[in-house]
Amino acid sequence: MFGLLASPFKLKAKGIMGMNKRNGHYIGRYNKRSLYPLVDNKLKTKIIAEDAKVTVPALIGVISSQAEVGKVAELIKGRSGFVIKPAKGSGGKGILVITKVEHDRYYKPNGAEETHEDFERHVSNILAGLFSLGGAQDVAVIEALIEFDTAFDGFSYEGVPDVRVIVFKGFPVMAMMRLSTTDSDGKANLHQGAVGVGIDIGSGKALHAVQFGDPVTHHPDTNRALNELVVPQWDVLIRLAASCYEMSGLGYLGTDMVLDRDKGPMLLELNARPGLAIQVANGAGLLPRLQLVESLGNKKMTPEQRVEFAIKHFSQTPTI
Repeated sequence: MFGLLASPFKLKAKGIMGMNKRNGHYIGRYNKRSLYPLVDNKLKTKIIAEDAKVTVPALIGVISSQAEVGKVAELIKGRSGFVIKPAKGSGGKGILVITKVEHDRYYKPNGAEETHEDFERHVSNILAGLFSLGGAQDVAVIEALIEFDTAFDGFSYEGVPDVRVIVFKGFPVMAMMRLSTTDSDGKANLHQGAVGVGIDIGSGKALHAVQFGDPVTHHPDTNRALNELVVPQWDVLIRLAASCYEMSGLGYLGTDMVLDRDKGPMLLELNARPGLAIQVANGAGLLPRLQLVESLGNKKMTPEQRVEFAIKHFSQTPTI
């Protein structure tokens, strides 16, 4: 809908926000630099989320030094699945997911086998900062595997779909679901080939979908019709997103959440610099919504009131 060759005038008319506007006016103005460590470090995010009584994936353990790498085998012993990730990683880099364990053999979502030696090597790479922001030394976080909700059967391939919500001054202004594919190697990253599906703020229903920036109507691997996608417990999830404003203190952020089969909506991570591809997935621009919220000034509202405002003003009609 927003092609690479679209003129700046057409993009402006549709309310599309560019990188400079995002960085200068919204991130630079509404996000205090002192708060970045809380969201740039997944372990710190988990701690503040738990303090705020927000559900997060269970923590199995943390490896913080090369001397502790040998503990990996002990931490994962007896588990049917787990995730190893860098605390300071970004863009899905360095996340290792094991979804099946049989006879002490470990398998990734695509069926590839991993060994204890592979795990230790991966953790060592994490500690060295291979996947972290700026190459800084890091720690490896081992988490329990999220139990895939059956409501999303056929909508994702070899991976758990997640929901990104842009929250501005506590108002959920735009949402999308990221569906993993063969191209994305089971990860929910749009630049790697995941499908981005715009989600209606009011209903949790699919609005519009793209892969590599081009419109799609069906999942490329499963052929499931994307207009059938509806996020269960949407009212709980959208309130959770809105509450992350108070939890983090950030005025402009992206909340990444998943729906666990047993525990319901849970927070994966927060992002102080959320990307702009969500506009393409929704077929709509962010600027009019952000400007409407700004026009309210600093009026005090509860998360529930902010969600109610967002539903009233930002609901869309599906085009998929």
